Amino acid sequence: MNNLIANLNKVFDSRIRLGIMSALMVNAGVNFIELKELINVTDGNLASHLKTLEENGFIKVQKGFIGRKTTTIYSVTKAGEKAFKLHLDALEKMIRSIG
Repeated sequence: MNNLIANLNKVFDSRIRLGIMSALMVNAGVNFIELKELINVTDGNLASHLKTLEENGFIKVQKGFIGRKTTTIYSVTKAGEKAFKLHLDALEKMIRSIG
């Protein structure tokens, strides 16, 4: 099996972080409320996973206003895009090696 798990990224082991990254890879930016609804998690749980992704340089955070309401928009960084694609490629190779 030539160490197929070597290219898996531990940060993406969580189903929530996997969901966040998947949503951000196909959208230019997603706000907190939209992510919460998409992934179906609590505010605290989502915030914790977003923080992990931000600390690893995989997502960027933009705070601003829409009208008078504050909003936070999350988007994937170049490093995050590269790391996530490598992770998905490694998963795909693992799946193909089993069959």
